[in-house]
Amino acid sequence: MEGKILLRYVFFLFFTVLLILFSISTLPFPPSNTAEEVLDTYKNRIQSRKTDLLKKPTNPTRRRHSADVPRHPLDPLTITELNKVQKIIQRHDYFLNKDYALHSVALEEPEKKVVLAWKKGDPLPPRKAAVVARASGASHVLTVDLQGSGEVTRHETGHLSGYPTMTVEDMTSATWAPLASADFNRTVVERGVDLADLACLPISTGWFGKSEEKRRLIKVQCYSLKDTANFYMRPIEGLTVLVDLDTKEVVQITDKGKNIPIPSAANTDYRFAAQNSYQRLLNPISIEQPKGPSFTIEDNHLVKWANWEFHLKPDPRAGVIISRAMVRDPGTGEMRNVMYKGLTSELFVPYMDPTDAWYFKTYMDAGEYGFGLQAMPLEPLNDCPRNAYYMDGVFAAADGTPYVRSNMVCAFESYGGDIGWRHSESPITGMEIREVRPKVTLVVRMAASVANYDYIVDWEFQTDGLIRIKVGLSGILMVKGTPYANMNQINNQENLYGTLLSENVIGVIHDHYITFYLDMDVDGSDNSFVKVNLQREYTSPGESPRMSYLKAVRNVAKTEKDAQIKLKLYDPSEFHVINPTKKTRVGNPVGYKVVPGGTAANLLDPNDPPQKRGAFTNNQIWVTPYNESEQWAGGLFAYQNHGEDTLQVWSNRDRAIENKDIVVWYTLGFHHIPCQEDFPIMPTVSSSFDLKPVNFFESNPILNIPPNFENELPNCKSDASA
Repeated sequence: MEGKILLRYVFFLFFTVLLILFSISTLPFPPSNTAEEVLDTYKNRIQSRKTDLLKKPTNPTRRRHSADVPRHPLDPLTITELNKVQKIIQRHDYFLNKDYALHSVALEEPEKKVVLAWKKGDPLPPRKAAVVARASGASHVLTVDLQGSGEVTRHETGHLSGYPTMTVEDMTSATWAPLASADFNRTVVERGVDLADLACLPISTGWFGKSEEKRRLIKVQCYSLKDTANFYMRPIEGLTVLVDLDTKEVVQITDKGKNIPIPSAANTDYRFAAQNSYQRLLNPISIEQPKGPSFTIEDNHLVKWANWEFHLKPDPRAGVIISRAMVRDPGTGEMRNVMYKGLTSELFVPYMDPTDAWYFKTYMDAGEYGFGLQAMPLEPLNDCPRNAYYMDGVFAAADGTPYVRSNMVCAFESYGGDIGWRHSESPITGMEIREVRPKVTLVVRMAASVANYDYIVDWEFQTDGLIRIKVGLSGILMVKGTPYANMNQINNQENLYGTLLSENVIGVIHDHYITFYLDMDVDGSDNSFVKVNLQREYTSPGESPRMSYLKAVRNVAKTEKDAQIKLKLYDPSEFHVINPTKKTRVGNPVGYKVVPGGTAANLLDPNDPPQKRGAFTNNQIWVTPYNESEQWAGGLFAYQNHGEDTLQVWSNRDRAIENKDIVVWYTLGFHHIPCQEDFPIMPTVSSSFDLKPVNFFESNPILNIPPNFENELPNCKSDASA
């Protein structure tokens, strides 16, 4: 059994690395071959590479998952359960003897009240799987009972517009499809690219009108791999192939870039082994923990560290889900609820080039591609430091076969010399006091490689009760080919839609919006959202030498529209989630506040088709009543939807949210105007926002945390002094 799982894992790891990174392997055949020979040779090469990979596993560290059993109501589906789902679907009347694909298989979480009532040692609630499938041209949403009946207990079709998240097999077949077209192969060769050097990307189409209705479509664009692994820097500009994802039919081939040269490969390869020289600017650095990490992970998913406890699991769409986050009160010793569930709901990435080969590049990275499906294995010592704990993801392929995404998530303690608190008394007081506390945090990290872009998502927990959610943008630009080699060739009136980065290479302006779902349960499920506005007030004549001051004015949001927040620099506010029924000893309602960061706002016209689909970025903050069906800001079916099932649509219902079980949504925003330092690779750019206690504790919870002492630390010496 374990051997089969290993083979499945390697097989799907290969295709994920190949296709979710979207780099298509080389094609060793002469241009004169027929379309059928081209495709056959390509597939044979894929099989050959898969065989080579099986001989040399890329990750020698393996965990045994075949014996995994769930121990918590929120634990992800195990391999045994995924195999059971596969068998149940296979014998279901609708799918029997039909071609179908499973686009999503994940735990259907028990009702919230059931999870909140569960205690360790209690029997687990019934285990169910939520399945999204495609068959006979229709999308199906199913619930599979894994314990009682062992059958499909819910089967729905006829949802609003849009299609499910693509499978890895969808992306594979999309990049194969153009190779079956002799016209495509001829066009590539005419553009001066040998088919043996071809690399292609499957690009989601968005939705722009009736011509895209009732067909699941994708666009394919290609690059040259010659002399570099960084094919992203060598686009075959203007060549776009429209493919029907269901039939694999090439619908249209457009080539509007015949006069645009393929950019040079010189100095673009990013692999360390490909560098002719390197600079050792830094000595090696590592944080040593002689007594080991301070955190534990019980039953594979329950994380306990310092004063925190939470449930952690990988997810194929969200990437990582943090649940049941609780912090210990230093006064009473009790674990207090902070957040029931937090996750990355959607990533919206619109490019700002309206030309034929670019206008449709308005990606929904979670809903279209699966943010967790694109999470690559983390690299020890570089992605995560020593003493990191690694967690695998267990997912289902399109046919339901389970596979393992190794080292998908890591957890580690972080200390960068930061200060948690300090105070020194001035000599004038006569008191020789210098008190400092180091700031050590716990980080949960994943990194998703969405074609050229890499996203690093951190959930960072602090001993003062703060949760910091941080996103880093890294990887490689998606660039546009151009006939220009220097700015002096360009007419001042011409719009490049970006920056000339190198000869024949333009970095196109684009945005990134990452929307987070935050089901806050501050000391209980019934909470309220309070906008605390800072207003300028004036003193009365003769009242004070001061003319003006600031006053905090608190407004409790009654309905959803009251809580639709556009951040304004000169209209400052704090945004509190409070429990109005729980008070501190001096009478303040306990709460947490959202501390904004990454505040780039979406400037597209609200009626622009991409923005209708990405309407959840029209505000930085939204608050909705808890509804288990409202989790994905871009809609359950984000691919090619029309924007009628988004966070904005739900919020505009203007439901009551005062003293209710509420969900807060926050969007981190980035504007990216590329510059030459982004070529041929980008430095990581990061931003974050915080969930910070506000009157939650009676006093500062780090008061009793001790400082570092020399005799507790390892005695490390440099080579020169050893």
